[in-house]
Amino acid sequence: MTDLHRLSIRELSEGLAGSKFSSRELTEHYLKRIAKIDAQVQSYVTVTPEQALAQADAADALRQSGMANVLTGVPVAHKDIFCTHGIKTTAGSKMLDNFISPYDATVVAKGKVAGLVTLGKVNMDEFAMGSTSESSYFGATKNPWALDHVPGGSSGGSAAAVAADLAPFATGTDTGGSIRQPASFCGLTGLKPTYGRVSRFGMIAYASSLDQGGPMARSAEDCAYLMNGMAGHDDRDSTSVNKDVDDYVANLNGTSVKGLRIGIPKQYFNVAGLDADVKARVEESLKKLEEMGATLVEIDLNMTDAYVPTYYLIAPAEASSNLQRFDGVRYGYRCENPVDLTDLYKRSRSEGFGPEVQRRILIGTYALSAGYYDAYYVKAQKVRRLIQQDFLKAFESVDVIAAPSAPTTAYKIGASLDPVEMYLGDIYTIAVNLAGLPAINAPVGFDKDQLPVGLQLIGNYWSESQLLSVVHQYQQATDWHTKRAAIAEETV
Repeated sequence: MTDLHRLSIRELSEGLAGSKFSSRELTEHYLKRIAKIDAQVQSYVTVTPEQALAQADAADALRQSGMANVLTGVPVAHKDIFCTHGIKTTAGSKMLDNFISPYDATVVAKGKVAGLVTLGKVNMDEFAMGSTSESSYFGATKNPWALDHVPGGSSGGSAAAVAADLAPFATGTDTGGSIRQPASFCGLTGLKPTYGRVSRFGMIAYASSLDQGGPMARSAEDCAYLMNGMAGHDDRDSTSVNKDVDDYVANLNGTSVKGLRIGIPKQYFNVAGLDADVKARVEESLKKLEEMGATLVEIDLNMTDAYVPTYYLIAPAEASSNLQRFDGVRYGYRCENPVDLTDLYKRSRSEGFGPEVQRRILIGTYALSAGYYDAYYVKAQKVRRLIQQDFLKAFESVDVIAAPSAPTTAYKIGASLDPVEMYLGDIYTIAVNLAGLPAINAPVGFDKDQLPVGLQLIGNYWSESQLLSVVHQYQQATDWHTKRAAIAEETV
């Protein structure tokens, strides 16, 4: 029973169904690991042992009554951007350090219906604004592969928790790469679904036209199990699309790699900041897919230079609008002894928000202000459409598009990246959010410092099953997804 954390979701489900162990035993196992190991990783903001054990006991009772489903009793960690009834939901910010949500986000509620056991809430960049998880009010999360490196962001806590085997899988959100980049940095599989595939109700908003929830796990198969529990239409989310949901697990072998046309954008592999080791590992993974029967097709994505400036106008503009609600009046942080209403607003927001959030609010407010709205925000929306059309044209000749998930491996904690440097690190991920496309990261090896490297596959709309299937078959032929950091090998 000391190696339960090494089991896949399928193996956990089968073990629970076969009474090899109970959900209580499984949950206690993970809680012990969190108690022993997480002080080194700092992936959790809130651990909920009492609730987790109560949910585990309820799951065991369901199994005894014959009412369980495939995920009943399996533990999960939720990114602290999803509202959880009766549990603190902070979005990594001082602004919400005292916020106890009165309701569940749809993703959390669907997880409960599926029988998942919530271990707790995991750390993240403040309001999902960042690529390192260092902007969290609760301190930086560490990368399990190298504790002096970042796990990526903004879903860094989700990635670190899974990579350290402190949860079998976790929910994340992706506004400009916040599932794929930390999955890349931590050697995991992470799926950003098509915009509208997973409900955003109860997910604290950063940029509403870009945000999308998704799964993070060791393998495509594990992600498929969580996607089955997450995806689907929700009347409470006006951007949720009413479209039939695939059985992602059943479809894992539904796409043949043989004959698959993989687009290779030549612009992506000539980016100035692309690390040589990253490029080499990605090219090796593509050669492996080619050996499995795929065809590599060189393509042009001519709007590449527009990705970063377009994203960093639209995302901050939407953030400045969404974050207006945090004013110190109704809920969240309130400054002490305000002299008047203006002082309340000013000090609550300047004291409650960290520097990166304030920076993006200011950029967004400027872009939306009178005299600049047409010159910046409206123009960025027009360019966004051109970026989308660029992808759609490419998909006329290929099935998926391949790229690195990030130009480098994980940065050192405290690395002196100026904001523009950090933003340029999103070059391979943000266009997917601008276009609303699905994309997945798969681990494909390590750099010279033994830090994980990730391959990104981008699909056409609603092709999550295809992406999961391609990565699943790649993972049947390779073992990169089975590699574990030393800290994950610790027993309790």
